[in-house]
Amino acid sequence: MTAPRAHPSILEIEPYVGGKSKLPGHAQTIKLSSNESALGPSPRAIEAARAAVETMHRYPDGGSSELRQAIGKRFGLDPERIVCGTGSDELIALLCRAYSGPGDEVLYSQYGFVMYPIAALSAGAKPVAAPETDYRSDIEALLARANARTKLCFIANPNNPTGTYLTVAEMKRLREGLPAGCLLVIDAAYSEYVTRNDYSAGIDLVDARDDVVMLRTFSKMFAMGGMRIGWAYCRPEIIDVLHRIRGVFNISGPAQAAGIAALEDLAHQDKSRAHNDMWLPWLTNELRALGLEVVDSVANFVLIGFPASGSKTAAAANAFLNQRGIIPRAVGNYGLPDHLRITIGTEPEMRAVVAALADFLK
Repeated sequence: MTAPRAHPSILEIEPYVGGKSKLPGHAQTIKLSSNESALGPSPRAIEAARAAVETMHRYPDGGSSELRQAIGKRFGLDPERIVCGTGSDELIALLCRAYSGPGDEVLYSQYGFVMYPIAALSAGAKPVAAPETDYRSDIEALLARANARTKLCFIANPNNPTGTYLTVAEMKRLREGLPAGCLLVIDAAYSEYVTRNDYSAGIDLVDARDDVVMLRTFSKMFAMGGMRIGWAYCRPEIIDVLHRIRGVFNISGPAQAAGIAALEDLAHQDKSRAHNDMWLPWLTNELRALGLEVVDSVANFVLIGFPASGSKTAAAANAFLNQRGIIPRAVGNYGLPDHLRITIGTEPEMRAVVAALADFLK
C-alpha cells in the first residue's frame, strides 16, 4: 500500500506557534506574549456572549449579517463590502488560496506576520520576503522583487512584531508600483491604536481601486482573540470570491453577539486606547533608560533589542523574565533572534517588566 502524500509546499511550512500562556512552576504569570488588550473585553461584549450561549444549539447566521451591519455602522462602510472570517488568519489563507497557486509568488516584508508565508505555501505559491530598512517595510525593496508572477502583496500596517508603520503616501506609492493583477492586502490589525495624522488603515485605497483588500480584527483593541473574528473590506468582486470558499458557519453565534456589543461600547474602546497611549511611551522610555534598544512603535507592543553575544542576550533575558513569571515573545521565527516583543499590559505588569529587566542588566 502507498500512503497519501501531501503537496510538497505544505511540507515546507514551519507550523505557527503562538505565544506561551503558562510557565512551569508559576501558578500565576504575567502574559505579555500575544499582544492582547491590557484591559480585556468590553463588559457589554461579555454579557452578550453569555446570553448567546443559551442558543448554542442553533446554527449561527452564516453571513454574519448583523455583525457586518454593526461593523459598517462603526467604521462608515458598506456592509455588503465586508466579509467576516475566523480571525484574520482565515481571510489571509483564503486570499492566498483564491488568488495564488503553483508557479505564483506572494510578496511580503521581511519582518511581516509569519502567517503570510504559511498561507502562501498552503496554496502552493512561493513566498518572497523583501528586506526591511530600520525595521520598516521598504517600498523600493518590495517593488524590486515584484514581477508578473506576484499575485499578492501582504503589508501589515502597523507591522507585527516591529510596531512600525507606512504612511498614506508610502502605501499609495506601493500600490501604484505593484504589477497589474497583483492584489495588495493591507493587514491593519493594530490600526485602532494609531493616532498619527499621516496614517490610514487602508479604506481610502480600497475605495479608490479594485485591487486592494483591508483586513481588520477583533483580537487586539476589542480584546476578543478567543472569539476569533476578523473581517475584510474590499470590492464586491473579491467579496464574491471569498464567500464562495469561506466556511459556511465560520463565526459562532456567541462571537457575533459579542462583536456587535463590543463595537457599540465606544467608551471601552476610548479607555483601551488611552491606556495604551500612556503606557506605550512610558515603557519605551523606561527601557531606553536602561540602555536597551527599543523600536518606535505605534501599536500595543514594543520590540526590544539585546546584544547578539555575551551574557545579556535576548535568550538570556527571556529566561530571566520567565523566572520572574513574565512571558515576553521571542521572535527568532521572524528572523529577529536578538529581540523580544513585549505587549503593553497593566500598570503593575509594566512596572514589573522594567524592574525585572533592570535586575537582569545589572
